[in-house]
Amino acid sequence: MSEKTASNSYTDLNVLRFRKPDSTDGSALFRLVESCKPLDANSMYCNLLQCSHFADTAIAAEHNSELCGFVSGYRLPAQPDTLFIWQVAVAPAARGQGLASQMLQQLLRRHPDVCWLHTSITASNQASWNTFHKLARQLGAPLQTRVMFDSAQHFAGEHDTETLVCIGPLRDTAGTSHSQAEEI
Repeated sequence: MSEKTASNSYTDLNVLRFRKPDSTDGSALFRLVESCKPLDANSMYCNLLQCSHFADTAIAAEHNSELCGFVSGYRLPAQPDTLFIWQVAVAPAARGQGLASQMLQQLLRRHPDVCWLHTSITASNQASWNTFHKLARQLGAPLQTRVMFDSAQHFAGEHDTETLVCIGPLRDTAGTSHSQAEEI
C-alpha cells in the first residue's frame, strides 16, 4: 500500500465504494495483499488476472479512491452454484470494522443463484475464521469444515494445512437466497 493508504483513517466506512475490479487495480491489489499477512502473496500477473478474468466474482472496496479491501473468488467449474472465495484482503487501517463481511455480502448480492460459499483457511488465521463464522450466522446457513489440502501430503510440510469451509445451502425454504432477503 502507498504511504497515504497506510496512514489513512478508515473511521467512516460509510464513504466506501464497492465495485467490480478491473486490470488497473492489479498493482494496488498486489500491494494490499502484501500488507495482509498471513495471506499468501500471488504474482502481480495473478492479481491482474483476478482483476480482469475473474472480475465478475471479485469485489473491490475503495476509500477516498484508494483500494482498502478486496475479495477474489470464482465459480467451481463442476459446481457452478458454488462460489469459492480465494482471498479476502483488508488494509490494516480498515480492519476490525466489518469490511470483510460487507464485501462478501455485496458479492453474494451480485450472485443470487449461488447456493454454496466455499473457502479455505489455515488454523492460525483467526481473522478469517471469525469472518466466515460471522457470515454464516448472518446468512442463517450452516458452516461445515474438512481438510482440503494437508500440510504433509500437499505442501511437503512447507505450508499449513488448508481447511475447506463450506457455508450453505444459502437458500431458504421459499427459494429466496439469503443474500436477496438481506437487501429487502
